[in-house]
Amino acid sequence: MVTAGARNGASWDFPRSPIASRHLLETAEAHGLDAATVLAGTGLTVAQVADPSTEVQATQELTIARNLLHEVDEPTSLGVETGLRYSLVSTGILGYAFLTSPTVRDAITIGRRFAALSSTFLDISTRESEDGLVLELDTVQIPADVRRFLVVRDLVAISQIAPLLVAGVFDADLTVELGLADLPLELAYLPLELLGETGLEVTVDEGASLSSITIPHELLDQPMPAADPDTAASCIAQCEELLERRRHRGGMAATLRSRLLEDPARMPSMGQVARELAVAERTLHRQLAAEHTSFRALVDEVRETLAVELLGNNLTVEEVARRLGYSETAAFTHAFKRWRGHPPSRLHGR
Repeated sequence: MVTAGARNGASWDFPRSPIASRHLLETAEAHGLDAATVLAGTGLTVAQVADPSTEVQATQELTIARNLLHEVDEPTSLGVETGLRYSLVSTGILGYAFLTSPTVRDAITIGRRFAALSSTFLDISTRESEDGLVLELDTVQIPADVRRFLVVRDLVAISQIAPLLVAGVFDADLTVELGLADLPLELAYLPLELLGETGLEVTVDEGASLSSITIPHELLDQPMPAADPDTAASCIAQCEELLERRRHRGGMAATLRSRLLEDPARMPSMGQVARELAVAERTLHRQLAAEHTSFRALVDEVRETLAVELLGNNLTVEEVARRLGYSETAAFTHAFKRWRGHPPSRLHGR
């Protein structure tokens, strides 16, 4: 079995930076929740989420969101609270590529080109209209149980970051139109914030047939505040390199990690996974080798990560061994020593 995103080709199913997961943990902490509760079932540790080099799979971030909503069932307010945690720093190198783009249209083109370097779950497409460039926001692919939360979070994050990217560029008499079709009416206040520091006025069309943002033609050719072709070219090159690395590591290895996390107590064999994916074992082995890993290494990686997480939650060594599918505790202890160089009991003194 593969993840829902991989089966359906969801636009959001790409490896992402840990920043979004970090903001989710910050929201959880503000509500008195411990990290172990909201990271349960992800295979991620607090240290990994804090490490900028960590790559988080979309399914892992969805699990964190679901854990948070299970404890605090307030999707709209939690979405706003989490979105407000975003800043220009949250955008990484992509944000600097935006800032230094020659024009607003160039910046939008870069955003579409490198959408997989963002943390959004919105599927954003563009089309030209008589009124300007329309950014259409498709939310149908977002899982229903977390859709409201993620849509609110992403739109509030946009309202936080956009003014920093284009502050002071536009004339005050220009207007951006925001359609709110199928979006929570609680978001009606967002247009008052969106681009608020740029001098733009924003109108709301609650009767729109599609959720969208329309940017007038007059805005598209405006220069960005820090337009610098040389710097922009350097940033784009870094974006291309980062995207290539994520795509490379987000291939078959990422699919298998998600599969192995589904039921750690019943780890499938390589043959079983190959049958589920409808590929030959030899092909699966070759694809993993091309990604500089192996099936055995991925099983060890998933088990080690989960073992550290579970031991950190004060489960006994015997309980962790059982949850990870070991028939004997001694076998788990031997494996843990191989991974970490010391017995699992050292983590909590048991």
